[in-house]
Amino acid sequence: MELKKNPQADLSRNSGLYFVIGLTIVLFTTWRLLEHKTYESDKEYVNVLNVTDTMDEEVPITQTIRTTPPPPPPAAPDVIEVVEDMEEVEETIIESTESSQDKFVEDVIVSVDDVAVGEEEEEISVPFAVIEKVPVFPGCETLETEAERKACFNQKIQEHIQKNFNYPATALEMGISGRVFLQFEIGADGMVKNIRKRGPDRLLEEEAVRIIASLPQMKPGMQRGRPAKVGYSIPINFMMQ
Repeated sequence: MELKKNPQADLSRNSGLYFVIGLTIVLFTTWRLLEHKTYESDKEYVNVLNVTDTMDEEVPITQTIRTTPPPPPPAAPDVIEVVEDMEEVEETIIESTESSQDKFVEDVIVSVDDVAVGEEEEEISVPFAVIEKVPVFPGCETLETEAERKACFNQKIQEHIQKNFNYPATALEMGISGRVFLQFEIGADGMVKNIRKRGPDRLLEEEAVRIIASLPQMKPGMQRGRPAKVGYSIPINFMMQ
């Protein structure tokens, strides 16, 4: 008796269809992998400006200059020869400068116009914390007390730094950050002079000097009724987040 197979149990009946479906899935996956593109994500930098308000005056470091001692005086000779002075010395007659009855008073009076008097003004440099009258920043002219003018000056300085602050692009790319200490003077003409800087990198120092150099002309500070140079110091923080 011949055995008959059940058509439902025939495993090779749909093998061609399964092969075509599998081949299609493999080709589709390969095509998607070949067409897949990747893009580099841009790094975002956030500039954070932190201006520290400090009034500490830094004392400059001085260096003691050591000078060489003077040479010893020459030694006296062993034998001293006595030379007789045979030459006659003419005595110099010194005339008296005192006035007498024969001399008029008008003859010895010197006219004030004939005397040239030279006045040398010494420019005074005073720290900002102890100046009698602080420099007046543009916009603070209406304030009356010195305490209000000092507070207004500090606030205007910080606003100026925040307005003109620009993080150097090269420093951002290199990841350079830190604090730059600045010292400068407001001269007797109200202009910023003698800017000194100290920071972790030249790029940050140049940016800090540029900000301070762009300060506007101010009304100069006064000490003992005369215009004086006023020293001011402030740190600027360059930070990245």
